[in-house]
Amino acid sequence: MSPANDHYAYYPGCSIRSTSKAYEQSTMKVIESLGMTFQEVEDWNCCGATEYFSINSLPAYSLVARNLSLAAKQGASDLVAPCSACYLNLHKTDKYMGKYQDLNKDVNQALAAGNLGYEPGSLQIRHLLDVIVEDIGFDAIAEKIEKPLWGLRVAPYYGCLIVRPDSKYNHEYPTHLDELLRILGATVVDFPLKTHCCGGHMTQISDETAYELIRRLLHNADEYQADAIATICPMCQMNLDVFQPQVNRMFKTDFNIPILYFTQLMGLAFGISEKELGFDSQVISANAALKKIADEAPEKTKKARRDKKALPMPESLP
Repeated sequence: MSPANDHYAYYPGCSIRSTSKAYEQSTMKVIESLGMTFQEVEDWNCCGATEYFSINSLPAYSLVARNLSLAAKQGASDLVAPCSACYLNLHKTDKYMGKYQDLNKDVNQALAAGNLGYEPGSLQIRHLLDVIVEDIGFDAIAEKIEKPLWGLRVAPYYGCLIVRPDSKYNHEYPTHLDELLRILGATVVDFPLKTHCCGGHMTQISDETAYELIRRLLHNADEYQADAIATICPMCQMNLDVFQPQVNRMFKTDFNIPILYFTQLMGLAFGISEKELGFDSQVISANAALKKIADEAPEKTKKARRDKKALPMPESLP
């Protein structure tokens, strides 16, 4: 199956060109394998992250809307963002400009200073995960798999930004990433904190608060014996990976869980080399986890039959 739209405007965002290079590196390898084409938005600017909206809303919306305007000018109908914060800001700005006429007017007045303008609804704002799952589909993804991730236990971590009320995702229990990882052959472990916050930029404000938020996530994944955590957001990946040693020192723990981008795991299953996918860039090495990938699919365990002496379950009415 080929993607429904083989041309997408691509908004990389700042972090993917600095602290999260492995994300873009693996993304480009994966979309190439899937036959997709991304056209980078020319002269894009930072989306302002999340804090700017709390400081001065009009410049914040205008900053984001400039990217929307530039993308629309390129003729694309879909704008793809691999970063969850970027995705949320782009999606929210498009939605709010359509909902609030005063905001629309003020933002377009600001854009006019640069000979730009944006009509809300001109673009469909989408996260990279959504595009891969919805437009490519699991069947087509399965056809590309050369080395299934059999035996690798993975906790699917969505983070909090992609499931905010302004997002299209299920706010309490998203499943796209879970299903994708299963298609790749991985064992998806229960991860009750899959949509909990990693703390964002809290590491720059309060070590104690930030590290506790990170500790909870690592502890939850460790409880379910995850070999790795798969993430879809550069900030989440950085917090859980880079600050894992600090968490261990503060709480006297010994977590050693690699935090991997979902595109890295896709590429690995597609037969792309670890080096090409940026596996050497993480603070917590994935070597031990990747050695657990088996050559054969694990045997399916049969569900235990209910004990005949157990209390009867209620029967459905005809």
